[in-house]
Amino acid sequence: MTEAITSKRMRAIDINSEYVGVSRADLMENAGRAVADAVRKRFDKGKITILAGRGNNGGDAFVAARHLKGFDVQVMLLGSAEDIKTKEAKVKWDRLKDIQVTLTEVRSPKNLDKDRIMGSDVIIDAIFGTGIAGKIKELESTAMDLINASNAFVISVDVPSGMNPDTGKGEKIVHPDLTITFHKMKRGLIGVPNVRVADIGIPEEAELFAGPGDLQMLGPRRPESHKGDNGRILVVGGGAYVGAPALTALAALRAGADIATVAAPSSVSDIIASFSPNLIVSPLTSDVLVPDDVPIISELISKHDVVVIGMGLGKSEPTARAIRAIVPLCKKAVIDADALSVLEFPLHGAIITPHAGEFKSLSKLRLPRSWKKQAETIKKFAKESGAVVLLKGKTDIISDGERIKANKTGNAGMTVGGTGDVLAGVVGALYATNSAFEAAVAGAFINGRAGDLAFEEWGFGLLATDVIDNIPKAMKV
Repeated sequence: MTEAITSKRMRAIDINSEYVGVSRADLMENAGRAVADAVRKRFDKGKITILAGRGNNGGDAFVAARHLKGFDVQVMLLGSAEDIKTKEAKVKWDRLKDIQVTLTEVRSPKNLDKDRIMGSDVIIDAIFGTGIAGKIKELESTAMDLINASNAFVISVDVPSGMNPDTGKGEKIVHPDLTITFHKMKRGLIGVPNVRVADIGIPEEAELFAGPGDLQMLGPRRPESHKGDNGRILVVGGGAYVGAPALTALAALRAGADIATVAAPSSVSDIIASFSPNLIVSPLTSDVLVPDDVPIISELISKHDVVVIGMGLGKSEPTARAIRAIVPLCKKAVIDADALSVLEFPLHGAIITPHAGEFKSLSKLRLPRSWKKQAETIKKFAKESGAVVLLKGKTDIISDGERIKANKTGNAGMTVGGTGDVLAGVVGALYATNSAFEAAVAGAFINGRAGDLAFEEWGFGLLATDVIDNIPKAMKV
């Protein structure tokens, strides 16, 4: 089947393109030129009418108009130029004022030039793009009716106006003779006749590497949500070490979780509670995690969305047996540090976050030196194990067995102890309201970006707590 992507993923790719140096204005220029080229391949003269909305879809069409020199071109903007929604589209509109193109701002259905539309040889449909939402208003609805009633050759920009790009459905849809979609096929276009995919210069890095666009993939925080709706995280850790589970829980809170509970051995529970009044600490029965703690933790699991387990637990045999009993009880788990060495596969609903040494130990596989070759090993292991794997390194690698993403945020200052615990907390918080893969990708990016912000201030003297403090800034798109 033709590879297809969602509109949400496409928006993320657009943002990531800008992040790696290819601006949205450049992408719009390339998209518009692709539409103009499609016209020129089929026509060498004629009357072209462009019906454009006020978003980036309209901006693509404004560029197309500029590249159709020699044709009789009229652009009908549905609405006022003052209401064009993006600066990129506004710039493309303004550039049309200097060339021989008729520009019309249409503010009501009665102002639509029906004779012009019905008498056109080509109509470029750029009313709505992939961002259509809500009921179609009368002006746009009338324009769509006129397009469908005409005998013109109709070209839709990216998706036919009115079509949900993910489902292919819509209240009312333009029926084009040709659709020029950009970068990759959209899911809603699968099976639609006469669709052409145009390369608009999106770099490979925009899809392969995590970026701000991957933060856009995360589920929005609902204004009407109540305490706990945005994530209840249970951290199972401590015993051999004290600070690690506290760092994880605090990172989860900074990443947006509503509640972070630490289930820790009684020997360290009071110390962990003293780190911050924001933490809820549930003491266990012994000096380390033991099988007798499993019923207590099972009860806690039922009250939380995600379990983050492993940090600071140590490697005693009783602890290993307890971990093996706890992991299958978790619907969603992030598994790190000491818990990695005792895992039993396959895993379901789990994200594992090993560094190279831990991965070699748990998988019995050797990692190639090249991260690109490592990615194939990680992908294969993720598929076989059932887990989403986030391999920590200079270049982080994330795979769910089907997809691969890499992340390059972070710096050498983050070799300081505790930054891996912070990562586990961030990923756990995101996993509460997102898919495992999206949480792992965004978590790696956020953790590294927070580390980069901390490095700007502290250099190689940065601490894990400095990374935590920068998590909210790192989460801004």
